[in-house]
Amino acid sequence: MDLTPYLESLEGTTLDQVLLSVAIQGKVAIAMKGRFLLRSVCESFQDRNRIGCAVTDEASCLGYLNSEDYELLICTDFLEEGSGFELARKARLLQPQLKVVVLALGDLIPAEYIDAPWLEAVVAEADFIGDQRPLQAAVMAVMGRHSYRSPSLRSGTLPYLSCPRLTPREYEVLDLLTSGLSDREIAQTLVVSEETAKTYTKRLLKILDVNNRLQAVLKGVRCGMVQL
Repeated sequence: MDLTPYLESLEGTTLDQVLLSVAIQGKVAIAMKGRFLLRSVCESFQDRNRIGCAVTDEASCLGYLNSEDYELLICTDFLEEGSGFELARKARLLQPQLKVVVLALGDLIPAEYIDAPWLEAVVAEADFIGDQRPLQAAVMAVMGRHSYRSPSLRSGTLPYLSCPRLTPREYEVLDLLTSGLSDREIAQTLVVSEETAKTYTKRLLKILDVNNRLQAVLKGVRCGMVQL
């Protein structure tokens, strides 16, 4: 999937606009597994002109990187096609100055990549669910020419995960969020008002004890409630 032509149609932000505070001067490449993750990270950039590439597979991202210079690559370890770690390696071969942040949905760094000099920042999915904001920390670290590993990757211990029970409606809303739908689209799907859809989403975040949609979906995945 290539979301790049549709970036201007995206709505607000999902990562508390944290990426806006980072001094990113050049182009950003984003490669995520699935529409929801891709859309969530893209929406964290108010100036979407900075995003030159928003895709879900390795080959498409490398195609964009072959066409012009980029400053930052944010990708997941698993992609719809290809590997995020291999994408990071190949991207750095193409553009040695490129800064790279990998969101590890598998909560680990494969042994062959642990000491790779091109792997500057890695964030475990488990750490993203809490309020530690490791993705933000990782981006700020690489922009400052530092390396970063999120807490569980440093300690080797995953944080405790509490999985609440959801009602059928809450499961339905979580599933729609995972599909990448906005509140407006959720309202249309459930045949309710947009305000009601927003209320459903806010209630779901509170029950899951998370701060935003991205954390909600990642926690839902870890609890076995939904699949990306």
